[in-house]
Amino acid sequence: MVTTALVTGANKGIGFEIARQLGDRGITAIIGARDEERGRAAAERLGLPHVRLDVTDAAGIRAAATWIEQEYGRLDILVNNAGITFPDGPPSQSTTEEARQVYETNVFGVIEVTNAMLPLLRRSPAGRIVNVSSERGSIGRTLDQDHPLWPMLNLVYCSSKAALNMITVSYAKELWDTPIKVNTVDPGWVKTDINHNEGIKTPEEGAAPIVAMAVLDADGPTATFVQHEGPLPW
Repeated sequence: MVTTALVTGANKGIGFEIARQLGDRGITAIIGARDEERGRAAAERLGLPHVRLDVTDAAGIRAAATWIEQEYGRLDILVNNAGITFPDGPPSQSTTEEARQVYETNVFGVIEVTNAMLPLLRRSPAGRIVNVSSERGSIGRTLDQDHPLWPMLNLVYCSSKAALNMITVSYAKELWDTPIKVNTVDPGWVKTDINHNEGIKTPEEGAAPIVAMAVLDADGPTATFVQHEGPLPW
């Protein structure tokens, strides 16, 4: 039977590369994209299917789940990759409007998509959920005064990724006695639109540890927070 994956925010950047690498492994990686035209163009480049998926649109998410069920009957891999941010700055200059926008995508969108896709993942003999987080969501690293993250301040983005880490652990606990594994991965500082291409890693390099978690063997871990270099502190 065909192995299927859904990657959110997959029309460009890390998401596009995740889909490409999964496709290279013979997996039918569905390009989830908010912009249908861009999603279609990305899918055509990769020879993969696509579905319109705005992670802030609950009705659209349910429609995407229905389409996947009709087309494939189940889902084997879910990669929650879509994310947004605002520029760094002192917490005292953050606004609740910015926080709501970021949380709608980075936090609430992940919950909405995961809940919609979970019935399909339960049909898989080896379901995998990978949430794309960030080292900047690590409270341990953030409080390390000898680490490069110490001077960086972004209350909204960092707290959204810390919340995503707890979301990961929460789903992993619920699914502990099932074949479904839930992990979170930091791709590193990757050159993408979200940081104006100022990163040091390529999308290919950033996608690699995410794909590795997406294709874990049955004895692989669950409820972990990792990057290419190894485990990260929560």
